[in-house]
Amino acid sequence: MKLTGHAVDPFGNYLCQKLLEYSNDDQRTVLINNAAPKMVQIALNQHGTRALQKMIEYISAPEQVQTIIYALKDRVVDLIQDLNGNHVIQKCLNRLTPEDAQFIFDAVGKNCVVVGTHRHGCCVLQRCIDHASGHQKAHLISQITDNSYSLVQDPFGNYVLQYIVDLGEPVFTNPLCLGFQASIPTLSKQKFSSNVIEKCIRGAEQSITTMMIEEMLNSNELENMLRDSFANYVVQTALDYAAPETKARLIEAIRPILPAIRQTPYGRRIQSKITGVEVQGRLSGVSTPNDMTSPGQIPLGRLVTNGSASGNYTHQPTNSYSIGGYSDQGQNVYQPNGIIPSLPFNNNATNGTPTAHAQRFGNGPSAFNQFNPAINHTPVQQPVPLYGRPQVNGFNYF
Repeated sequence: MKLTGHAVDPFGNYLCQKLLEYSNDDQRTVLINNAAPKMVQIALNQHGTRALQKMIEYISAPEQVQTIIYALKDRVVDLIQDLNGNHVIQKCLNRLTPEDAQFIFDAVGKNCVVVGTHRHGCCVLQRCIDHASGHQKAHLISQITDNSYSLVQDPFGNYVLQYIVDLGEPVFTNPLCLGFQASIPTLSKQKFSSNVIEKCIRGAEQSITTMMIEEMLNSNELENMLRDSFANYVVQTALDYAAPETKARLIEAIRPILPAIRQTPYGRRIQSKITGVEVQGRLSGVSTPNDMTSPGQIPLGRLVTNGSASGNYTHQPTNSYSIGGYSDQGQNVYQPNGIIPSLPFNNNATNGTPTAHAQRFGNGPSAFNQFNPAINHTPVQQPVPLYGRPQVNGFNYF
């Protein structure tokens, strides 16, 4: 059977896939040897690529592996750049051992710029990093780092460099970041490389991050970076990840420039970040559950007598005691945290007595009396669900 013709046929390729799936090792070896002379053409075909991927999936003998390697090794880059062929190379990475896949690592390492700057190649190059073993990965990343300046400004190559930083291994990240030394402001103002510079600031060791930020401060380029539509994001990232001393210097360098860019969207974001840093620096503690600044909390109160905040937290309930309101006797005012509000006075009163609009909480389980001073203090009964209210001397003060 001639496998080549059937493999590229819209219907015959399904037959080839079933043959490879159900044949034994000897039969499969015959099929692979039969397809070997035309294997690249099969890989580039939209139907053949499926049959060839199935063939690679079911290889089991070393002889079969070597046949496939010999058939593909001279056209690895061409296959990677092809819409159909790149899937065959990725199947090899998934199915072969790292040692058997060395022919792929060799090809992409020598041609990392050509591969990395291609739409499909950049994805395959990342998969190569994933599947390479320790020494293979180190060598491949070293070759990519040597060509980082060509990759960093490319729409696809920049993703390869970001992927290396995302590995989170300083042995790879630090040399990559150092390769951009003396070019930080320039690369920050370019659309694709600015993403890599941001990623480096986030993922590098603190000493490397500081070095990169120092270059922004020492280059007299900071104002241009702040006004640039891409570089301003690098400055924002620097504000987030700089060491405290470096961050303070960066803020002081930005401050004189800020009025000129405050009306721009990125200027407002930078202003917001600086304000956040300054507020954080002034904070001496955090809110507690009893702090009025904590939303949704019911604070404990203080009894304020005759307008002075008392340190006595003992509650002395009277018939006119109120929560959040005022005593109709004008003496004892219950307020959270001892804060005395501006009292609304009754216009008809001559002695400055506060208007009585307090709520009287009864000790009963299901109702309270709300007094309306405009209607002769007629009590209005309103249902209250049963809550476990804390009591002091039998008085419900919440």
